[in-house]
Amino acid sequence: MALELWTFATPNGWKVTIMLEELIEAGIELPEVEVVTVNLMRGDQFEEPFTSINPNQKIPGLRHGDTTLMESCAILLYLAEQFPSPLLPQDDRRWNVIQWLIWQAANIGPVFGNKLSYTRYMDDVPTEQKSHPLERFNNEAQRLLRVMDQQLEGRDYLCGDSFTIADIACYPWVRGWKWSKIDITGHVNVVAWVDRVRARPAVERGLAYGFEQEEIDQWSEETKKRYARGGATIASNESIARE
Repeated sequence: MALELWTFATPNGWKVTIMLEELIEAGIELPEVEVVTVNLMRGDQFEEPFTSINPNQKIPGLRHGDTTLMESCAILLYLAEQFPSPLLPQDDRRWNVIQWLIWQAANIGPVFGNKLSYTRYMDDVPTEQKSHPLERFNNEAQRLLRVMDQQLEGRDYLCGDSFTIADIACYPWVRGWKWSKIDITGHVNVVAWVDRVRARPAVERGLAYGFEQEEIDQWSEETKKRYARGGATIASNESIARE
């Protein structure tokens, strides 16, 4: 029974490709993985094939037999439970990992994502109208980074010495700090954690989805322009038909 992953090269998409590679790295025998590219620039996310899997029209989506799932963190949790590994401990540490996974979904993703949208993708919004949300989301991002920095004090990873789905969830958003213009350099534990996670071979393979090797850490100017041009489409809120 194959795993059918519908995804694109964005932070939420990379969460799942990193997860799959980390499971392989851990020696877990996975079924065949079929990757379906959902081209956000072209608007594939609004078409029926993807909407039938994810009615929210946001990547990623997963089909596994009769199960279909939306929301990247739900997919991480599903994969962790279907294919047990140290990425989700089975003892009392489990809930510590789950709370930090949900912390990402409720905090890092929305805040970093909104800061990114206002920074890169809303050229049609007057500058004076963007100033408040830019300040608001940047200040909240810095608060969240302080929370992360404190949590990482004396730890290699968010939940201790072991890499878990909580790290997988947070990393793709935080690593893109230059693109979203959220400065992480004042948070030494976070910076060290970013480097530590990036050094993992499975993380590199997971990030390689959708990019040439030389663009994993530094996008070309053409890639930057392509993502900037496509940002408005990615963030569209006009696609769900009104009854």
